[in-house]
Amino acid sequence: MQIATIVIPNLNGMEYLGPCLDSLMQQSRQDFSVILIDNGSRDGSAEFVETHFSEVIVYRFEENEGFCRAVNEGICMADTPYVILLNNDTVCEETFVEELVRAIETTGGFSCAAKMVQMCDPQKMDNAGDYYCALGWAYALGRGKPASRYDQEREIFSACAAAAIYRREIFDEIGLFDEAHFAYLEDLDVAYRARIAGYRNYYAPKAVVHHVGSATSGSVYNEFKIRHSSRNNIYLIYKNMPWLQIVLNLPFLLPGFLIKLLFFAGKGYLREYVTGLSAGIALCSRDKKVRFQWKNRKAYIRIQLELWANLFRRITDI
Repeated sequence: MQIATIVIPNLNGMEYLGPCLDSLMQQSRQDFSVILIDNGSRDGSAEFVETHFSEVIVYRFEENEGFCRAVNEGICMADTPYVILLNNDTVCEETFVEELVRAIETTGGFSCAAKMVQMCDPQKMDNAGDYYCALGWAYALGRGKPASRYDQEREIFSACAAAAIYRREIFDEIGLFDEAHFAYLEDLDVAYRARIAGYRNYYAPKAVVHHVGSATSGSVYNEFKIRHSSRNNIYLIYKNMPWLQIVLNLPFLLPGFLIKLLFFAGKGYLREYVTGLSAGIALCSRDKKVRFQWKNRKAYIRIQLELWANLFRRITDI
């Protein structure tokens, strides 16, 4: 019986897919299947996988439907207890799957994030778990820091969906990735919803993956990423925070967005950032706000305390 399904979203990933899939074929445990969801690639990468990796199931969209639509399709196709989401620009170490499965079974969490190190310099971290703070800022713990500092399993706010395992049955309760996001912050949103429902997310440092980063979007800062990130951040707050919590956080959120506005203005992306914020406000008209339930009050309190604590974690990086 297979324990997990690995879902790889792909958009013109010919440069990366060979090493990525080769690393999966060499895993210490092999009781998993692999599904490649192709988002309308035009570089022959889907055909390459069909030819050279016949054991991989390839599902194709005619056009780019976005990260969320792609991974949702893979999750719906899966019939295993766990789903592992994996970016195409990754190379997994031999015990990657084994350690992710061990971590989620040991912790009982909704998700567990892998230890992501930089492909160009494996001694440096790419991601040791995603966090969200009261300023309305999402950030990856450890990015650019020595990888040796992040070898302890810990609870995190959210797993980065570039390399993480999820308990599939919980999606039936909280819903799949919100396709309104298209891309960016969708993993934070689904983790936030899981947190509201009382589930936890963890960091699994023994599951190591080497990550190129920004392989699809093209760079750390670009128009597409800035517009979608700022849009989705507004939507994330509106959707997951009850109105009282939004009011409580306004003294942090307003300066947080102002600092970001000034930052991107300095980078020459003021228009893109403001356009994203406007689109986010428009997106809030969708009837997707998580309904407040009194039974979840303790979860909301815990989340709020973390939002404040993460202000200091952002500075101290611990």
